[in-house]
Amino acid sequence: MAILPILEVPDPRLKSVSTPVETFDEDLRTLVADMFETMYDAPGIGLAAIQVGVPKRVLVIDLQHEGEDGELVKTPRVFINPEILDPSDEHTLYNEGCLSVPDQYAEVERPSTIRARWQDLDGKVHEEAMDGLMATCLQHEMDHLEGILFIDHLSRLKRQMVLKKLEKLRKAA
Repeated sequence: MAILPILEVPDPRLKSVSTPVETFDEDLRTLVADMFETMYDAPGIGLAAIQVGVPKRVLVIDLQHEGEDGELVKTPRVFINPEILDPSDEHTLYNEGCLSVPDQYAEVERPSTIRARWQDLDGKVHEEAMDGLMATCLQHEMDHLEGILFIDHLSRLKRQMVLKKLEKLRKAA
C-alpha cells in the first residue's frame, strides 16, 4: 500500500469526468487499498479516485465512530460505479470540507436521503437507502466523479472568498 498525493484546486484534473470501471482485478484492489491509506493519512472521511489522479468511478468512505473504549472504529466502504436513485425532495445543509480544498469549509445543501446503487470490489451490485452524513458524503464524493467540487455549489462570491483564503494559507506556509 502507498500514500498517494492528493490533487488540490486549481488542478484541472479535478474538473474531469471519471470513466466507469469495467475490470475488477488486482490493480483495482491495489488502488482502493492505496486510497484508504491516503484518506486515513490525510485525515478524511471520503476520497474519490480522481483526487489521487485516477479518473475512474471509484470512491472510498469511512465515517469512523468512537467505540465504547474510546478508540476509533473503522467502517471502510467501497463504492464502484455508484449511482444515486430517488433523491429526496427534502434537503439538508451540512458544513462540508474537502481534501482537495484543504482547510476550507462551507455549508452545502443536498438531498437529505438517497437510494444508491454501486458495485463492490468483486463487481457485485448493491443498493441501499442512506441518510445523514453517509448520504451527504456519498453525494459529495460522487460530485468528484463528474468534475464538481463542493465549492461549485456555492455562490460565485462565496467560492471566490474560499479560494482567496486558500491562496493566503498557501502563501503563509
